[in-house]
Amino acid sequence: MIRPLFLRTLMGTAIALVALAAAPAIADRSPTTAPPLAFRIDEGRNINAFVREGPVAAHLLLRSGGDPRILVAFPAGNSGVGLWFEHLGRPVAWTLTTPPRPVTAIDGHGRPLRGIEAEAVIDATRLDVRQAVLSSIRVLRDYQSLGKAPAEILTPPIVSGNRLSWSRDRLDGAAGYRLVVEAVGGTVAPSRIMSANGPIRLKITALTGETPLSPLGGLGLLTDGATDDRRARDALAFLSYREKYLAGSWRFDTYFGRDTLMSVRLLMPVLQPEAVEAGVGAVLARLSPGGEVAHEEDIGEYAVLRHLKQSGAPGDTPIHDYAMIDDDFMLAPVAAAWLLDEPRSRGRAPAFLAARMTGGEANGDALVRNLLWVMDRTAAFASSPTAANLVGLKQGHMAGQWRDSGEGLGRGRYPYDVNAIFVPAALRAIDGLVRSGQLDAYLSPERRKRLAGASERAELWERRAAALFALTISAERAAEQLDAYSAEIGVPSGPALAALSGKPITFNALALDAEGRPVPVLHSDEGFGLLFGNPAPMEVARTVAAMMRPFPAGLMTDAGLLVANPAFADPATRKRLGNSAYHGTVIWSWQQAMLAAGLDRQLARHDLPAEVRTILTSARTHLWRVIENANAVRTSELWSWSYANGGYRVEPFGQRGTDEDESNAAQLWSTIFLALRPPGMHAR
Repeated sequence: MIRPLFLRTLMGTAIALVALAAAPAIADRSPTTAPPLAFRIDEGRNINAFVREGPVAAHLLLRSGGDPRILVAFPAGNSGVGLWFEHLGRPVAWTLTTPPRPVTAIDGHGRPLRGIEAEAVIDATRLDVRQAVLSSIRVLRDYQSLGKAPAEILTPPIVSGNRLSWSRDRLDGAAGYRLVVEAVGGTVAPSRIMSANGPIRLKITALTGETPLSPLGGLGLLTDGATDDRRARDALAFLSYREKYLAGSWRFDTYFGRDTLMSVRLLMPVLQPEAVEAGVGAVLARLSPGGEVAHEEDIGEYAVLRHLKQSGAPGDTPIHDYAMIDDDFMLAPVAAAWLLDEPRSRGRAPAFLAARMTGGEANGDALVRNLLWVMDRTAAFASSPTAANLVGLKQGHMAGQWRDSGEGLGRGRYPYDVNAIFVPAALRAIDGLVRSGQLDAYLSPERRKRLAGASERAELWERRAAALFALTISAERAAEQLDAYSAEIGVPSGPALAALSGKPITFNALALDAEGRPVPVLHSDEGFGLLFGNPAPMEVARTVAAMMRPFPAGLMTDAGLLVANPAFADPATRKRLGNSAYHGTVIWSWQQAMLAAGLDRQLARHDLPAEVRTILTSARTHLWRVIENANAVRTSELWSWSYANGGYRVEPFGQRGTDEDESNAAQLWSTIFLALRPPGMHAR
């Protein structure tokens, strides 16, 4: 019953393109105005060109290589259009000759469509079309990974002269999407683009009918304390809106709870108050009735598809995913950091907590709802501190925290970071928020009683939960495994063995498996503890030393800090967590930034012995050195490495055939370096 509707709307749709008016010579610099934005990030085989002006925000991606593609992602409705071409016998390269400019259009029903127009050249004389996909970014993402898309959203091309176009309404009849490619000086057929003489020149037009977001920008986003990194500033601006922050482009152009909370927390020193409250408010607005933080939202046509599948009716009410378990314990510490620790929130906190969301609930009531959920969820372990009572992945899920790929936790069930770090941090935040009196207007006697004892519970979790993850490997066994693993992956073992100095290796496991056994994988999640906790001084020293050892004894390479090291795990786990795995022996930009922020926080303490301060200072210097080594990919989601000629080299993730996914060029939490400064660099 769906296909006739969308065929009728396709046949009745006519588009007229009109360029948006040029920006005024002097931009409005009021805090409520976001100035026009245009920038480009070239990474590996991808050209990424971003534009945001007025109601248009778009990201054009041109993929070179043997499998070229054109893709345009829109923050509006998390929508996009993509054109995939058949595999070529040789690699080809795109040149962006005219960067994207905003355009607007009116469809056959008088509704606005907004998007971009750009021109590009590819050094091929023939391109065979594999598939065009116009829909939600979630659909495009799945097509890129699986090569499949729902039949009801696919539409045939229309040939008109030297133009190929695809156009359709959204499945529920709302304004939809359009993609036009014009072969300048060439010819087209329904599944082919050709050029008789030289490279193919294309004029690309991409449009969406989804509702635009309201940009955060200008003086409303960053303070003067932010570092002067233009690329990071541009990426953050493109991903920042009053309704929500976007996790990353192109693949995550919508709200993600964890990404929002971690980014707001780490950027907090340089975010304007309105920008902090926009982020926290977006999380509060999407809490479950029970108080859990939403991980991701299905909006636009992906919501329509979900509703059609579930009920047969094409509604577009957002559907929120509550499968993750770490974000539920992040809200309280981030809210406390703003409401209790940040002087700029004084005088603003009462109004923010009293502000009412759609539906009428006050932010303060929503926050308390999450705090109550945390207390309820942590009660079982407080009563009986066994592995079975830890916070584990939800039934039927292989992921539940930031390592949210199928193998990210080494097939563990109880993550270290959630149980040893975020649960105690959330409990301490609850205690501080209740004691502060700021929540008094939202605490009935019954609610206050349920929140009592959070501090004592935090101490129990810190002491008993962390101990379940502790691992020690004898010096002899560690040396054997390092030698074997180094040979397996083709890197030298000498520096790693020298760093161990013939001593046992001690670290906290990445997770516990379903039977409560530690998964022996070194990991970067210890950085959360430095940022959110106050470990004993010698524990800080041990934690930092374990991470900073050269890989594969630790996590450090010249290409960056690895997020996982399975050198001491079984062969199957080592294979699953290699440098082509999304959460394997790869580098995530924000994890390095988090560690840098955690080291700064620990060095600000006054109870550290001189020898511990020396260890932390040395670690910070070394960390910033490798951060600078990968400066060219600093705003990317993640990257990998290769080893040759005695050193590690940065390899963009998703550019090799073995990589299991690809990296976003603009990732929200990769912009958090705007709030960090290398040793010796002072604020302006």
